[in-house]
Amino acid sequence: MFYFEKMRFIDVNSFYGNSYLCAITFSPFSLGMITLDSALNHTHIAFMQEALKEAHKAQDKGEVPIGAIVVCQNRIIARAHNLTETLQDPTAHAEMQAITSATHALGGKYLPDGTLYVTLEPCVMCAAALRWAQLGILVYGASDPKQGFMRIGTHLLHPKTEITSGVLEAPCSEMLTRFFARKR
Repeated sequence: MFYFEKMRFIDVNSFYGNSYLCAITFSPFSLGMITLDSALNHTHIAFMQEALKEAHKAQDKGEVPIGAIVVCQNRIIARAHNLTETLQDPTAHAEMQAITSATHALGGKYLPDGTLYVTLEPCVMCAAALRWAQLGILVYGASDPKQGFMRIGTHLLHPKTEITSGVLEAPCSEMLTRFFARKR
């Protein structure tokens, strides 16, 4: 079995150099170390595919193709995609729409047991909103070195929020690349 030292944030692509998720979980045998868990990989991949479906909906509307879902207790409670052009609202990002929908579904303003799957690394605005929502887990596909919150740091998120990146990174990135290539 392969172990990594405990880390709060792991970019799985830096370990494997490919676009497939190698998720992390705590192993009862690792004594504080992290081991790869293929069942969690499949779960993350399945839910990220659902977020990609939302990104396709955004693309069909002429929006930047970013999709998001919120999962609680292994059940999707919110689906969303970018609506900034449709609503003429610069804050109508997929993550913001998903947070609003999820908190309404749960009847509260916090998501400590929620997992947000989003096809692109959240921007600073969305990361701050996720902090206020006290999101439990953030899973994103493609990194965004220009506008993503990681350029500032993980301190934008709630201190207890766990982060996994690089889930289905290639299809998430390719969708955005193709969209912007057509715009030019």
